[in-house]
Amino acid sequence: MIVDCAHYRDGSRQHEGPLSVEDAAKRREADDLGFVWLGLYEPDEQEMAEVAERFDLPELAVEDAMQAHQRPKLEDYGKSYFLVVHTARYIDEREEVEFGEVHVFGGPGYVIIVRHGEASELHTVRERLEQNPELLREGPPAAVWAVLDKIVDDYEPVIQGLDNDVEEVEVAVFQTTDTEDQSRRIYFLRRELAEFYRAVHPLLLALDQLESANRAAVSAVLREHLRDVEDHLKRIEEELITQRELLSSILQANLSVVAVQQNDVVKRISSWAAVIAVPTLVASIYGMNFKNMPELRWTYGYPYALGLMIVVGVVLHRLFRRAGWL
Repeated sequence: MIVDCAHYRDGSRQHEGPLSVEDAAKRREADDLGFVWLGLYEPDEQEMAEVAERFDLPELAVEDAMQAHQRPKLEDYGKSYFLVVHTARYIDEREEVEFGEVHVFGGPGYVIIVRHGEASELHTVRERLEQNPELLREGPPAAVWAVLDKIVDDYEPVIQGLDNDVEEVEVAVFQTTDTEDQSRRIYFLRRELAEFYRAVHPLLLALDQLESANRAAVSAVLREHLRDVEDHLKRIEEELITQRELLSSILQANLSVVAVQQNDVVKRISSWAAVIAVPTLVASIYGMNFKNMPELRWTYGYPYALGLMIVVGVVLHRLFRRAGWL
């Protein structure tokens, strides 16, 4: 689906309403000073094939854009390039990060954005850049910067959501009244952090390549803006690494707490087993009924045996309680 398609020149939109792909391609060919910005959302094969033909897009990059599930990367094709970025949003109810993808085709006189997934809606990006004619005059690289800036800004709520959940797990592990094992929750949080890291880390290399001094289409002004996005992304990566290390420590602490709890249970079971074992031993000896057993015909043998069992059981119970086993 075409979300919007516009022709820009001198920092402003040259028409009302979205253009068709055919009209956009014609305007791009006729105007060397302007550029076309085409936005697509989960296009079908026919739509993507038409766009690829009109703008002469690289065949392999078009296949990647259709299939999605690509790692963040920047592929250079001489005068044009293909950029893959992962979008993300945090679903707090499920403690999951929902990922999408944005594929960017950049070249002389055009920028084509292909979005997959619900994360990072990009309509506001176009509106924001249209209100800044100075940046919009920079051409396609300005549109690419605006998209990247929005996607990286949307990473912030995700990292905050993950940070809150890590803190909750940390508190739950060290609460003495909470005996629930947190291992399952920790495992799923570690998985979400790992997937988010795989979305963030490769993008740093792509940004570095995009803002390279060898890329003549990117002006000094835009390089500064791209470096700002890169700095923001580096802070997010550092927070991710910190959270992963903290979660690993929490997992070790949780396993220690579980081991202590299990040890306490073993102590209680062992203590009660010892308390019960002594009376059982006395009863089994006096229950053998051999003819020549001492005390067998003793008048006070029965109450003596019962009393012995009770006294020994009480003494053992108090000893174990003093030791903290019961």
